[in-house]
Amino acid sequence: MFTPIETTIGALLLHQSTSILLFNNGVILGTSQYMRNLLSRPTIAVAVFFAGMAASFPLLQWVAPELLTTYPPLPSTSGSVVLTVLMGLLVGWGTKAAHGCTSGHMLCGLSRLSGRSALAVATFFPVALVTHHLVHPSLRTTVCTREVPCYTATYPTNATTISLVALATTTIVAGHIFPRFLARLSQDTKKGAKRDNALLALHSTELVAGLEFGLGLHISQMANPAKVAAFLSFPQLDVWDPSMMLVIVFGILPSLFENLIKGFDTPPRFNQKYEYPSKTLADTDWKLVFGAAAFGVGWGMSGTCPGPAMLRTFAQPTWGLLWMGGFWLGGLFLAEEQEDSGVCG
Repeated sequence: MFTPIETTIGALLLHQSTSILLFNNGVILGTSQYMRNLLSRPTIAVAVFFAGMAASFPLLQWVAPELLTTYPPLPSTSGSVVLTVLMGLLVGWGTKAAHGCTSGHMLCGLSRLSGRSALAVATFFPVALVTHHLVHPSLRTTVCTREVPCYTATYPTNATTISLVALATTTIVAGHIFPRFLARLSQDTKKGAKRDNALLALHSTELVAGLEFGLGLHISQMANPAKVAAFLSFPQLDVWDPSMMLVIVFGILPSLFENLIKGFDTPPRFNQKYEYPSKTLADTDWKLVFGAAAFGVGWGMSGTCPGPAMLRTFAQPTWGLLWMGGFWLGGLFLAEEQEDSGVCG
Protein backbone atom coordinates (compact mmCIF):
# COMPACT_ATOMS: atom_id res chain seq x y z
CA MET A 1 0.00 0.00 0.00
CA PHE A 2 1.02 3.61 -0.59
CA THR A 3 2.87 4.95 2.48
CA PRO A 4 3.38 8.70 1.91
CA ILE A 5 4.44 9.61 5.46
CA GLU A 6 6.94 6.83 6.07
CA THR A 7 8.43 6.97 2.57
CA THR A 8 8.84 10.75 2.68
CA ILE A 9 10.67 10.63 6.02
CA GLY A 10 12.82 7.75 4.82
CA ALA A 11 13.63 9.52 1.55
CA LEU A 12 14.78 12.63 3.42
CA LEU A 13 17.14 10.45 5.46
CA LEU A 14 18.49 8.93 2.24
CA HIS A 15 19.10 12.44 0.93
CA GLN A 16 20.92 13.44 4.11
CA SER A 17 23.14 10.36 4.02
CA THR A 18 24.33 11.13 0.49
CA SER A 19 24.66 14.83 1.26
CA ILE A 20 26.92 14.62 4.32
CA LEU A 21 29.17 12.06 2.65
CA LEU A 22 29.58 14.29 -0.39
CA PHE A 23 30.08 17.65 1.31
CA ASN A 24 32.02 16.36 4.34
CA ASN A 25 34.15 13.58 2.87
CA GLY A 26 33.92 14.41 -0.82
CA VAL A 27 32.79 10.91 -1.83
CA ILE A 28 29.76 9.38 -3.49
CA LEU A 29 27.57 7.02 -1.49
CA GLY A 30 27.87 4.03 -3.78
CA THR A 31 26.70 0.94 -1.94
CA SER A 32 27.83 -1.59 -4.53
CA GLN A 33 31.36 -0.18 -4.53
CA TYR A 34 31.37 -0.04 -0.73
CA MET A 35 30.32 -3.70 -0.64
CA ARG A 36 32.98 -4.64 -3.18
CA ASN A 37 35.60 -2.86 -1.10
CA LEU A 38 34.37 -4.62 2.04
CA LEU A 39 34.78 -8.01 0.36
CA SER A 40 38.12 -7.37 -1.37
CA ARG A 41 39.96 -4.42 0.19
CA PRO A 42 38.24 -3.36 3.42
CA THR A 43 39.02 0.00 4.99
CA ILE A 44 38.05 1.57 8.28
CA ALA A 45 35.77 4.03 6.49
CA VAL A 46 33.84 1.26 4.72
CA ALA A 47 33.57 -0.84 7.89
CA VAL A 48 32.32 2.15 9.87
CA PHE A 49 29.69 2.95 7.23
CA PHE A 50 28.27 -0.56 7.39
CA ALA A 51 28.42 -0.48 11.18
CA GLY A 52 26.17 2.57 10.96
CA MET A 53 23.77 0.64 8.73
CA ALA A 54 23.73 -2.23 11.23
CA ALA A 55 22.96 0.22 14.04
CA SER A 56 19.70 1.12 12.30
CA PHE A 57 18.19 -2.18 13.48
CA PRO A 58 18.34 -1.68 17.28
CA LEU A 59 17.56 2.02 16.99
CA LEU A 60 14.43 1.46 14.93
CA GLN A 61 13.47 -1.51 17.11
CA TRP A 62 13.46 0.91 20.03
CA VAL A 63 11.64 3.81 18.33
CA ALA A 64 9.26 2.23 15.79
CA PRO A 65 9.61 -1.57 15.69
CA GLU A 66 6.64 -1.90 13.33
CA LEU A 67 8.78 -0.34 10.57
CA LEU A 68 11.60 -2.86 10.75
CA THR A 69 11.76 -4.65 7.43
CA THR A 70 10.07 -8.05 7.25
CA TYR A 71 11.97 -10.34 4.90
CA PRO A 72 10.86 -13.43 2.96
CA PRO A 73 11.74 -16.85 4.42
CA LEU A 74 15.25 -18.20 3.90
CA PRO A 75 15.88 -20.32 0.78
CA SER A 76 14.91 -23.88 1.67
CA THR A 77 15.37 -25.78 -1.60
CA SER A 78 18.35 -26.30 -3.86
CA GLY A 79 16.60 -24.31 -6.57
CA SER A 80 16.00 -21.30 -4.32
CA VAL A 81 19.60 -21.45 -3.09
CA VAL A 82 20.93 -21.39 -6.66
CA LEU A 83 18.52 -18.58 -7.57
CA THR A 84 19.70 -16.47 -4.63
CA VAL A 85 23.33 -16.88 -5.69
CA LEU A 86 22.39 -16.10 -9.29
CA MET A 87 20.61 -12.88 -8.26
CA GLY A 88 23.71 -11.78 -6.38
CA LEU A 89 25.90 -12.67 -9.35
CA LEU A 90 23.78 -10.64 -11.78
CA VAL A 91 23.80 -7.62 -9.48
CA GLY A 92 27.53 -8.04 -8.76
CA TRP A 93 28.53 -8.22 -12.43
CA GLY A 94 26.01 -5.61 -13.49
CA THR A 95 26.94 -2.98 -10.93
CA LYS A 96 30.65 -3.42 -11.58
CA ALA A 97 30.21 -3.13 -15.34
CA ALA A 98 27.82 -0.19 -14.96
CA HIS A 99 29.90 1.43 -12.22
CA GLY A 100 26.90 1.80 -9.94
CA CYS A 101 23.41 0.89 -8.84
CA THR A 102 20.42 2.76 -7.41
CA SER A 103 22.45 4.64 -4.80
CA GLY A 104 25.45 5.73 -6.86
CA HIS A 105 23.60 6.35 -10.12
CA MET A 106 20.05 7.24 -9.07
CA LEU A 107 20.40 8.98 -5.70
CA CYS A 108 23.82 10.55 -6.29
CA GLY A 109 24.33 10.58 -10.05
CA LEU A 110 21.01 12.11 -11.12
CA SER A 111 21.34 14.82 -8.48
CA ARG A 112 24.74 15.76 -9.99
CA LEU A 113 23.17 15.81 -13.47
CA SER A 114 25.51 13.03 -14.58
CA GLY A 115 24.80 11.90 -18.13
CA ARG A 116 26.29 8.46 -17.47
CA SER A 117 24.06 7.99 -14.45
CA ALA A 118 21.02 9.14 -16.40
CA LEU A 119 21.81 6.54 -19.08
CA ALA A 120 22.30 3.83 -16.45
CA VAL A 121 19.01 4.65 -14.71
CA ALA A 122 17.21 4.87 -18.06
CA THR A 123 18.49 1.35 -18.73
CA PHE A 124 18.08 -0.54 -15.46
CA PHE A 125 14.70 0.89 -14.46
CA PRO A 126 12.71 -0.22 -17.54
CA VAL A 127 14.64 -3.51 -17.66
CA ALA A 128 13.70 -4.16 -14.03
CA LEU A 129 10.07 -3.30 -14.73
CA VAL A 130 9.85 -5.60 -17.76
CA THR A 131 11.66 -8.38 -15.90
CA HIS A 132 9.25 -8.15 -12.98
CA HIS A 133 6.27 -8.37 -15.33
CA LEU A 134 7.71 -11.40 -17.12
CA VAL A 135 8.88 -13.33 -14.06
CA HIS A 136 5.93 -12.46 -11.79
CA PRO A 137 2.96 -12.21 -14.21
CA SER A 138 0.33 -11.97 -11.45
CA LEU A 139 2.14 -8.80 -10.23
CA ARG A 140 0.67 -9.36 -6.76
CA THR A 141 2.86 -8.77 -3.74
CA THR A 142 2.50 -9.11 0.00
CA VAL A 143 2.34 -5.33 0.52
CA CYS A 144 -0.95 -5.07 -1.39
CA THR A 145 -4.41 -6.36 -0.51
CA ARG A 146 -7.16 -7.53 -2.84
CA GLU A 147 -9.79 -5.40 -1.12
CA VAL A 148 -8.54 -1.99 -2.27
CA PRO A 149 -6.11 -0.78 -4.97
CA CYS A 150 -2.47 -0.81 -3.89
CA TYR A 151 -2.13 2.91 -4.60
CA THR A 152 -4.52 3.60 -1.70
CA ALA A 153 -2.71 5.66 0.92
CA THR A 154 -2.24 4.32 4.43
CA TYR A 155 -0.95 6.35 7.35
CA PRO A 156 0.89 5.55 10.59
CA THR A 157 -0.57 6.37 13.97
CA ASN A 158 0.06 9.82 15.41
CA ALA A 159 2.43 8.31 17.95
CA THR A 160 4.46 6.57 15.25
CA THR A 161 4.57 9.72 13.13
CA ILE A 162 5.84 11.79 16.05
CA SER A 163 8.47 9.15 16.85
CA LEU A 164 9.65 9.03 13.24
CA VAL A 165 9.89 12.80 12.93
CA ALA A 166 11.83 12.99 16.21
CA LEU A 167 14.17 10.18 15.14
CA ALA A 168 14.82 11.66 11.71
CA THR A 169 15.35 15.17 13.08
CA THR A 170 17.73 13.99 15.79
CA THR A 171 19.73 11.86 13.38
CA ILE A 172 19.99 14.60 10.76
CA VAL A 173 21.06 17.23 13.31
CA ALA A 174 23.63 14.85 14.79
CA GLY A 175 24.98 14.19 11.31
CA HIS A 176 25.64 17.89 10.81
CA ILE A 177 26.94 18.73 14.29
CA PHE A 178 28.94 15.73 15.51
CA PRO A 179 31.55 15.52 12.70
CA ARG A 180 32.02 19.31 12.74
CA PHE A 181 32.63 19.21 16.48
CA LEU A 182 35.32 16.59 16.00
CA ALA A 183 36.84 18.63 13.19
CA ARG A 184 37.12 21.66 15.48
CA LEU A 185 39.14 19.55 17.89
CA SER A 186 41.80 19.20 15.22
CA GLN A 187 42.16 22.98 15.19
CA ASP A 188 42.59 23.19 18.96
CA THR A 189 45.09 20.38 19.53
CA LYS A 190 48.76 19.86 18.87
CA LYS A 191 49.95 18.89 15.44
CA GLY A 192 50.46 15.27 16.43
CA ALA A 193 46.78 14.84 17.24
CA LYS A 194 45.35 16.92 14.39
CA ARG A 195 45.53 14.16 11.82
CA ASP A 196 43.87 11.65 14.15
CA ASN A 197 41.05 14.06 14.91
CA ALA A 198 40.55 14.81 11.22
CA LEU A 199 40.28 11.08 10.49
CA LEU A 200 37.87 10.78 13.39
CA ALA A 201 35.68 13.46 11.83
CA LEU A 202 35.79 11.70 8.47
CA HIS A 203 34.94 8.31 9.99
CA SER A 204 32.18 9.77 12.14
CA THR A 205 30.61 11.11 8.94
CA GLU A 206 30.72 7.59 7.48
CA LEU A 207 29.10 6.22 10.64
CA VAL A 208 26.24 8.72 10.67
CA ALA A 209 25.76 8.41 6.90
CA GLY A 210 25.49 4.65 7.26
CA LEU A 211 22.96 5.04 10.07
CA GLU A 212 20.89 7.52 8.05
CA PHE A 213 21.06 5.30 4.98
CA GLY A 214 19.96 2.22 6.91
CA LEU A 215 17.15 4.06 8.65
CA GLY A 216 16.09 5.62 5.35
CA LEU A 217 15.83 2.23 3.66
CA HIS A 218 13.86 0.74 6.55
CA ILE A 219 11.48 3.66 7.08
CA SER A 220 10.83 4.28 3.38
CA GLN A 221 10.38 0.48 3.12
CA MET A 222 12.66 0.37 0.10
CA ALA A 223 14.51 -2.41 1.97
CA ASN A 224 11.43 -4.59 1.53
CA PRO A 225 11.66 -6.59 -1.75
CA ALA A 226 7.87 -6.76 -2.01
CA LYS A 227 7.58 -2.97 -1.73
CA VAL A 228 10.00 -2.49 -4.62
CA ALA A 229 8.24 -5.18 -6.65
CA ALA A 230 4.90 -3.43 -6.11
CA PHE A 231 6.33 -0.25 -7.61
CA LEU A 232 7.59 -2.23 -10.60
CA SER A 233 4.03 -3.51 -11.16
CA PHE A 234 3.20 -0.27 -13.02
CA PRO A 235 1.08 0.28 -15.12
CA GLN A 236 -1.25 -2.34 -13.56
CA LEU A 237 -2.67 0.24 -11.16
CA ASP A 238 -4.61 -2.02 -8.81
CA VAL A 239 -1.33 -3.70 -7.76
CA TRP A 240 0.92 -0.64 -8.14
CA ASP A 241 2.42 1.01 -5.06
CA PRO A 242 3.65 4.53 -6.01
CA SER A 243 5.71 5.01 -2.83
CA MET A 244 9.06 4.96 -4.64
CA MET A 245 8.03 8.13 -6.49
CA LEU A 246 8.50 9.94 -3.19
CA VAL A 247 12.09 8.70 -3.02
CA ILE A 248 12.66 10.62 -6.24
CA VAL A 249 10.89 13.73 -4.93
CA PHE A 250 12.42 13.82 -1.44
CA GLY A 251 15.60 11.79 -1.93
CA ILE A 252 16.94 13.12 -5.23
CA LEU A 253 15.49 16.61 -5.76
CA PRO A 254 16.79 18.04 -2.43
CA SER A 255 20.26 16.77 -3.35
CA LEU A 256 19.94 18.33 -6.81
CA PHE A 257 19.04 21.72 -5.36
CA GLU A 258 21.79 21.49 -2.73
CA ASN A 259 24.40 20.60 -5.35
CA LEU A 260 23.32 23.50 -7.58
CA ILE A 261 23.35 25.99 -4.69
CA LYS A 262 26.60 24.91 -3.01
CA GLY A 263 28.54 23.83 -6.06
CA PHE A 264 31.86 22.03 -5.87
CA ASP A 265 34.35 24.90 -6.08
CA THR A 266 35.09 24.81 -2.34
CA PRO A 267 36.74 21.59 -1.10
CA PRO A 268 34.72 19.31 1.19
CA ARG A 269 35.15 19.77 4.94
CA PHE A 270 37.29 16.72 5.65
CA ASN A 271 38.99 16.07 2.33
CA GLN A 272 41.26 18.05 0.05
CA LYS A 273 39.06 17.50 -3.01
CA TYR A 274 35.89 15.85 -4.26
CA GLU A 275 36.34 12.28 -5.45
CA TYR A 276 33.23 12.03 -7.59
CA PRO A 277 33.37 10.43 -11.05
CA SER A 278 35.23 12.29 -13.78
CA LYS A 279 33.90 10.39 -16.79
CA THR A 280 31.17 11.89 -18.95
CA LEU A 281 28.50 10.49 -21.23
CA ALA A 282 31.02 10.64 -24.08
CA ASP A 283 33.16 8.08 -22.23
CA THR A 284 30.34 5.53 -22.12
CA ASP A 285 30.94 2.09 -23.62
CA TRP A 286 28.83 -1.04 -23.99
CA LYS A 287 29.85 -2.31 -20.54
CA LEU A 288 27.86 0.39 -18.76
CA VAL A 289 24.70 -0.30 -20.76
CA PHE A 290 24.94 -4.08 -20.56
CA GLY A 291 25.90 -3.87 -16.90
CA ALA A 292 22.93 -1.65 -16.10
CA ALA A 293 20.67 -4.08 -17.96
CA ALA A 294 22.07 -7.07 -16.04
CA PHE A 295 21.55 -5.22 -12.78
CA GLY A 296 18.01 -4.39 -13.88
CA VAL A 297 17.28 -8.08 -14.47
CA GLY A 298 18.58 -9.04 -11.02
CA TRP A 299 16.75 -6.17 -9.35
CA GLY A 300 13.51 -6.85 -11.20
CA MET A 301 13.53 -10.56 -10.37
CA SER A 302 14.27 -10.15 -6.67
CA GLY A 303 13.39 -6.57 -5.71
CA THR A 304 16.80 -6.35 -4.04
CA CYS A 305 19.71 -4.03 -4.82
CA PRO A 306 23.00 -3.71 -2.87
CA GLY A 307 21.90 -1.39 -0.03
CA PRO A 308 18.84 -3.44 0.95
CA ALA A 309 20.90 -6.61 0.41
CA MET A 310 23.35 -5.50 3.08
CA LEU A 311 20.52 -4.81 5.52
CA ARG A 312 19.04 -8.23 4.81
CA THR A 313 22.46 -9.79 5.38
CA PHE A 314 22.46 -8.38 8.91
CA ALA A 315 18.99 -9.84 9.52
CA GLN A 316 19.49 -13.14 7.65
CA PRO A 317 23.21 -14.02 7.56
CA THR A 318 22.56 -17.32 5.76
CA TRP A 319 20.80 -15.50 2.93
CA GLY A 320 23.58 -12.92 2.95
CA LEU A 321 26.25 -15.59 2.59
CA LEU A 322 24.55 -16.87 -0.57
CA TRP A 323 23.71 -13.50 -2.12
CA MET A 324 27.03 -11.86 -1.18
CA GLY A 325 28.90 -14.87 -2.51
CA GLY A 326 27.17 -14.43 -5.85
CA PHE A 327 27.80 -10.68 -5.77
CA TRP A 328 31.52 -11.24 -5.17
CA LEU A 329 31.74 -13.87 -7.92
CA GLY A 330 29.95 -11.59 -10.37
CA GLY A 331 32.50 -8.86 -9.80
CA LEU A 332 35.35 -11.27 -10.51
CA PHE A 333 34.24 -11.65 -14.13
CA LEU A 334 35.45 -8.12 -14.86
CA ALA A 335 39.11 -7.19 -14.62
CA GLU A 336 39.86 -4.66 -11.91
CA GLU A 337 41.31 -2.16 -14.35
CA GLN A 338 37.95 -1.95 -16.10
CA GLU A 339 36.46 -0.29 -13.05
CA ASP A 340 36.46 3.49 -12.86
CA SER A 341 38.08 4.24 -9.52
CA GLY A 342 36.21 7.51 -9.35
CA VAL A 343 32.81 5.87 -9.46
CA CYS A 344 31.09 4.49 -6.43
CA GLY A 345 27.67 3.19 -7.18
